[in-house]
Amino acid sequence: MTATEIAGVAAHAVRPRAPKKPANRDPRYLALRNFAISMSVFNIFGYTLLGFEQPWLWPLICAPFGYVVEIVLELISAWAQERTPRFMGRGFRGLYEFLLPSHITALAANMLLYANDRLLPILLAVFIGVAAKHVLQAPVYGRMRHFMNPSNFGITMLLVLFGSWVSIAPPYEFTENANTFFRVAIPLIIATAGTVINAMLTKRVALIVGWLGGFVIQALLRHWFWDVAIFSALGPMSGVAFVLYTNYMITDPGTTPTKGRNQFMFGASVAMVYGVLMLFNVVYTLFFATTIVCGLRGAGWWVAHFRNKGKQAGAGGAVEAPVGQTAAPERPAGNEAVAA
Repeated sequence: MTATEIAGVAAHAVRPRAPKKPANRDPRYLALRNFAISMSVFNIFGYTLLGFEQPWLWPLICAPFGYVVEIVLELISAWAQERTPRFMGRGFRGLYEFLLPSHITALAANMLLYANDRLLPILLAVFIGVAAKHVLQAPVYGRMRHFMNPSNFGITMLLVLFGSWVSIAPPYEFTENANTFFRVAIPLIIATAGTVINAMLTKRVALIVGWLGGFVIQALLRHWFWDVAIFSALGPMSGVAFVLYTNYMITDPGTTPTKGRNQFMFGASVAMVYGVLMLFNVVYTLFFATTIVCGLRGAGWWVAHFRNKGKQAGAGGAVEAPVGQTAAPERPAGNEAVAA
């Protein structure tokens, strides 16, 4: 082999390889995107085929309203915390990803609430849901995270404030214009799509198992000890609204645990709170139960945060990262069980 050939082989050997592209995209983005697409498709079918009774123009108003609220509040939060707004720096793609949660919140609030011909209450629910992410936060590992399910909280607060003349959308609207076959097929399609999203992207199967198992257990307990008809206690599980809630509301990845055991406990806790509220004849129980459990979880984070600060002060004043900034690599043990 000549010297020229040897030099060519050596140059080829040291030539840097092109960096490999990541095999998979961020599952959190994929989950949000698929949730948003599913919600949009369901609204389109709802207004054209199923029988939604809200004015068709309202989702076209609620969604842009949610975008504006999200952007304005993010600008205010970024100014107060002296940081760059999260939607800046990545062009249109960054803005698109940033607005996906508000898109879901706006469409969910309009789809699940009924206010007759009044639009302002629905817009208020959208505002509350979006604003809750900026207001209801708790310190987790030195960083502030929102803990309240946005769509659920917006709906809950509207029912509390205006429950005398605003209600949940009637369940029959999801299958009002469908024949017998499609009345059975619709919940199956929703359950299948939701199961795929939650199994492959959000990884919330354990939460769903805990929720469904807990719901059956509370129904049996109310039947055995309070003489509630078993068919009435289990009846909600057969409706489209329950299927939607199970696959698209309670499994919100931003406000539910990530570890399987804690997911199971979260879902079972919502079911148990549901059973207790039913004993007191509380209406709209699904939404109130989720709000209560999310609120208790956020309160637990704050308790763990102040407990850790007390321990650090007693141990000699160890330095803690300010709330809102990244903490040291070592996670505080007292906060770990609650946050997961």
